[in-house]
Amino acid sequence: MRWLKLLAYGLFVLIVTLVLIAYLLPARQGVQRHRDLPASADKIWPLLADPRAWSRWAAWNRRDPQMKITYTGAESGAGAAWSWDSQSQGKGTMTFVTAEPERLLTYTLTFPDMGSAAKGRIELTPLTAGTRVTWSFETELGNNPAVRWFGLMIPGMVAKDFDEGLAHLEQATQ
Repeated sequence: MRWLKLLAYGLFVLIVTLVLIAYLLPARQGVQRHRDLPASADKIWPLLADPRAWSRWAAWNRRDPQMKITYTGAESGAGAAWSWDSQSQGKGTMTFVTAEPERLLTYTLTFPDMGSAAKGRIELTPLTAGTRVTWSFETELGNNPAVRWFGLMIPGMVAKDFDEGLAHLEQATQ
């Protein structure tokens, strides 16, 4: 019986320690990736500003061609939005907030199943021979200890998706 009490005490100490450590973890996570494309900003912009065009290059759309997508709001630019429902990619909504043609697109992401939201931006910077596309993402993790631990995995997961998407964006502009 004593070993059972020791086991229970040990588990309690472990759980309390993990919860306390969680509050020392970052409350915000973000990712930023860039790629220099040989295309001009005027060729890239239509693929960013129109939510329907994301299916040509975004990693998530390519992973699930059967993804159910609903488009709302403006056709492109600020106010354009799309929602998706996918077995493999989950559910979410992306709404374009700011659209400065051939320069900047900002958006919000909401994930109703996870009760979370994020902000993203895609910046286009002219180069001598093309355009640098910088894609960034930031999310607040809140105070849930489990979400804080999960947050440690976000940069690796999102960076991979961004790299893949930027490579497909380059292909789509050729």
